[in-house]
Amino acid sequence: MNNKRKEIQNLNFKWGVIFERVGKFWTFGVLFLIVAIFAIIEPKMLSVLYWSSTINYLTEILLLAMAETFVIITAGIDLSVGAVEGAVGVATAMIIKSLVPIVGVTNALIIGTILGLAMGAIVGMINGVIVTKLKITPMIATLGTMSMVKGLGFVLCGGVDVVGLPLEMGRLGNLEFFHFISLPTLIAIAVAIICVITITKTKFGIYTYSVGSNMEASRRMGIKVDRHLIIVYMIAGLISALAGILMVFRFNIGSPVTGMNVNLNAIAAVVIGGTSPLGGTGSHAGSIIGAGIIAILVTGMVMLSINPYWQYIALGAIVVAAVFIDQIKDQRK
Repeated sequence: MNNKRKEIQNLNFKWGVIFERVGKFWTFGVLFLIVAIFAIIEPKMLSVLYWSSTINYLTEILLLAMAETFVIITAGIDLSVGAVEGAVGVATAMIIKSLVPIVGVTNALIIGTILGLAMGAIVGMINGVIVTKLKITPMIATLGTMSMVKGLGFVLCGGVDVVGLPLEMGRLGNLEFFHFISLPTLIAIAVAIICVITITKTKFGIYTYSVGSNMEASRRMGIKVDRHLIIVYMIAGLISALAGILMVFRFNIGSPVTGMNVNLNAIAAVVIGGTSPLGGTGSHAGSIIGAGIIAILVTGMVMLSINPYWQYIALGAIVVAAVFIDQIKDQRK
C-alpha cells in the first residue's frame, strides 16, 4: 500500500515538473505553431507585407496589454482601458481640430496630445481612488468607469466620428521606417521596453509584485499600498490614452468605438503571457508574447478569409490553456 502511494506521489511530482517547465516556454511554442500552420496553408504569410501588417496591428493590443499587466500583477483588473482609448481619441481629435485655426497644426498636435494623456491619467486616478478609498472591488469599479467613459466619448462627439483633421496628422501617424514599421508601432515598442525595465529593475516594480502577492504584508513593510495602487491605475490610464491618441494619428479620425473590441483581447494577452489573475506573478515580457499571439492569430485568419467568429473560439481555447497551466504551476509551488 505504501509503495503504491509512493508511486502515485512520484507520478504527480513528475507531472508537476513537466507542467512547470512547459509553463515557462509554452507561449513561444504556441506562437511558433500558429505561424507554422498559417505559413503551410498560405506561404504568403511569410512575406514582408504580411508581417508589416501584423506588427502594425499589434500596436493597439500591445499598449493596452502593457497597461493591463501592471494592474493584474497587483491582483486587480481594469476593464476601462478600451473605453479610455476611445474617449481620449475623440477628445484629442476635437481639441486638435478646434485649435488648428488658432495656434497652427504643430502646436495643436502638441497641446491635444498632452491634454489627451492628462485625461487618461485622470481616469486612471479615479479608478485607483474608487478601488483604494471606497473599497470597491477593481472589477466592479472599472466596470462602472468603463460605462461612464464610454458614454462620455459618445456625448462629446454626438455619436459621430470626428473628421476633418489636418493631413499632417495622418502623415505623421502613417510614417514608416524601412517600409516596414510605422511610427505608432515604434512608440508602442518603446513603451513596452520601458514597462519591462520598470517592472523588473526598479523599486516600483518590486512594490507592485509585493502588493499583488500580499497587500497586508506590504503595508506592514512600510509600502504605501493605496498610493501605489493609485499610481498603477494612473499608469494604466496614461498608456490607454496613448493608444487612443496613436490610433487618431494613424487613421486621421476620432471614433468613440475605438478600443471597444480590443479590451478583452488585451486582458487575454496578459493571461496568455503568464500573468496570474490572482496577482503577484507575471511579466510585461510575457504579455508582449501574448499580444503577438493574438495579433498573428487575427491577421492570419483575416488573410485566410476565415470566419472572424472562429477568432473568439481559438482565442478562448488558448486563454483556457493559459489559466490551466498557471493553476498547475501554482499547485506545484
